[in-house]
Amino acid sequence: MDLFFKYLQYEKRYSPHTLTSYHTDLGQFAQYLQQVYEITDAAEADHTIIRSWLLTLVQHNIQPRSINRKIACLRSYYRFLLAQQRIAINPMLRIKAPKASKKLPAFVLEEPFNTLLDNFTFEENFEGQRDRLILEFLYGTGIRLAELLGVEHADIDHRAKVVRVLGKGNKERIVPLNDSLLNSIAAYEVQKKRYFADNNSVKLLVTNKARPLYPKFVYRVVKKYISLITTSEHNSPHVLRHSFATHLLNKGADLNAIKDLLGHASLAATQVYTHNSIEKLKSVFEKAHPKA
Repeated sequence: MDLFFKYLQYEKRYSPHTLTSYHTDLGQFAQYLQQVYEITDAAEADHTIIRSWLLTLVQHNIQPRSINRKIACLRSYYRFLLAQQRIAINPMLRIKAPKASKKLPAFVLEEPFNTLLDNFTFEENFEGQRDRLILEFLYGTGIRLAELLGVEHADIDHRAKVVRVLGKGNKERIVPLNDSLLNSIAAYEVQKKRYFADNNSVKLLVTNKARPLYPKFVYRVVKKYISLITTSEHNSPHVLRHSFATHLLNKGADLNAIKDLLGHASLAATQVYTHNSIEKLKSVFEKAHPKA
């Protein structure tokens, strides 16, 4: 398993989040094999044993989406074992994933969020400008949380109005920056230099102790401010990414352009946002059409 995770990290360049999830999934599978079948090597498990584990997950009311992730983990693992000639037959070829219901991506409404950015009084100090920049950067670019944490000062080109982002699989893409966001970046950089006179941190966003931001920190900031404009439990950084895509689509942006901005590998991943737009169209239709 150690070789497998090194393969995922250094050759496949999986994100830290995915690696952590796969560690958990394989650990649970290995524990099941030992407790139920007294098997200490996953290479000895056949498709019937794997099915029995998946059935156990269903019986414990594990959501289909979570089960599908575990299946994806096992598929990657057994393909790796096959390539390493540790097994002769891939048992996952006889495993079918359960159908998972498609959840529409949650998003914040455009007007309340813009009102928050325009009218809320963020303090004119380092912390206030940093919090504002976190919100505006996520919403203004649609980048992922991990991508935001990786942004460095050198990645921002103020003249060209773009930022260089390192996405999944270490794929680099260029994302445009609007004037409001550029102004927020400039205001934050001024405060950062004042607050840390002797610090040369290359990361754009840092804590009060000049350390790079971490996921829980950003979650807390986003939840704090999004809770001011909505009672929804969906107030994570990813909701701002969903909002970015949904609002662009509602304004008539091309789906392929949104795909490139989000850094999706295929258009299928982006098409989920069309469902939100269709729901909005239905709402307009029902309110406006005389026969609705």
